[in-house]
Amino acid sequence: MKKYLFGLFTLGLALNLTSCKTDIDNNPEASELDISLTNSLETASNGIGKEYYILPESNDFAAIPQDPKNPLSAAKVELGKLLYHETGLAQNPVNLSGMNTYSCASCHHAAAGFQACVAQGMGEGGSGFGAFGESRKPNANYKTSDIDVQPLRSPSILNIAYQELVLWNGQFGATGANVGTEDKWHPGSHPIAQNFLGFEGVETQALAGREVHRLVIDKIFMSNIGNYKQLYEKAFDPASFYNPTSLKNNSSLAIAAYERVVLANQSPFQLWLRGNNGAMSEDEKKGALLFFGKGNCASCHNGPSLANMEFHAYGMKDLKNGQIGNSMVINVNPNDAAHLGRGGFTGVDSEKYEFKVPQLYNLKDSPFYGHGASFSSVKEVIMYKNLAKKENDNVPDSYLSSQFKPLNLTSDEIEQLTVFIENALRDPNLTRYVPSKLPSGLGFPNNDKQTRVDLGF
Repeated sequence: MKKYLFGLFTLGLALNLTSCKTDIDNNPEASELDISLTNSLETASNGIGKEYYILPESNDFAAIPQDPKNPLSAAKVELGKLLYHETGLAQNPVNLSGMNTYSCASCHHAAAGFQACVAQGMGEGGSGFGAFGESRKPNANYKTSDIDVQPLRSPSILNIAYQELVLWNGQFGATGANVGTEDKWHPGSHPIAQNFLGFEGVETQALAGREVHRLVIDKIFMSNIGNYKQLYEKAFDPASFYNPTSLKNNSSLAIAAYERVVLANQSPFQLWLRGNNGAMSEDEKKGALLFFGKGNCASCHNGPSLANMEFHAYGMKDLKNGQIGNSMVINVNPNDAAHLGRGGFTGVDSEKYEFKVPQLYNLKDSPFYGHGASFSSVKEVIMYKNLAKKENDNVPDSYLSSQFKPLNLTSDEIEQLTVFIENALRDPNLTRYVPSKLPSGLGFPNNDKQTRVDLGF
């Protein structure tokens, strides 16, 4: 674990030196490029300006979007931070060898920008980590069918506070666009049934994910491991600790509270928005001008997280079994309704093949893009959208988004846009969201034998 944290800290420090230096030095005067970008932001935000794009500090709870049924508090966030990374919750594995070996962070960890760094995240039955998660693969001692994976690429939890609905198809969440979809919530034990509790997407996913990903939060664990009981009683009504349903659900809500404060607010673009004119390079500023101008990116990727709650069909390929880059993908059924995107959840024909607009921070940390991990670089995605020619023949042209049209960017403009997204939107210090150790004393984000070797704990 020390090796994992030290590696993340060292990388973040090295990449952050330039930003630190400009904070110390006198702030450069605004250049013509700065002024042009400021004007572009004002246009893209309908007159609001820079402040429209600023991510709040992670302890400024009043400024962070939150579910009114799960208000943020420091005690709740601290408990959630530990439970999110806690491999000791891995108490319901299919294979007994999986006990205490996986966590929420197995597929969404800081080293990969809270993505997986592989094409398909793996919970129980995954083996290894590498340096940034890139070496995780199926455990040879598991039946392939027993390994916990999903049919789409694992999205990031960064800036998830700005997503009212969660997952690529937006199936989790009882509010917003999901009002009216109640007949699709599958009463009973189905994960989507958690929508009936009435929470927004972040909370609903945390509640559903506990069962889906074979995690257990009960009185035995919380009473006997470290100071979890005390942390819980600071965050919630102490009497609820003795109600099994309240205990596990409140603990899941604490995880959701933690996820909401994981914000990429130390990226160069965010520093620039706050007035540090030297935080971005000239090429990054030119790329930002393209992003908010000719590239038309802000028509979908807007607001503090550079996303929105829309769903679009861009004809990208679905995740498929086999080798993708350094990753092995398994257990994907090509007929899974997940490949139909929003329409696979709602049953609305016109919404088939539409997937939720993703946030854009720290994409560089996990080199797989699109719901099906069919791209291996940010530049590839930009080139694809610039050309606007679908790659998935299973998606009829009539379903493609009206936004999917040629952008007519030059090669130089593509490079500048890439630099902006890869570098200016990369927060180099995500280790601030990672605990130094767990109350259980176990390793994390995974605790399987090979991960322990890889991370030196």
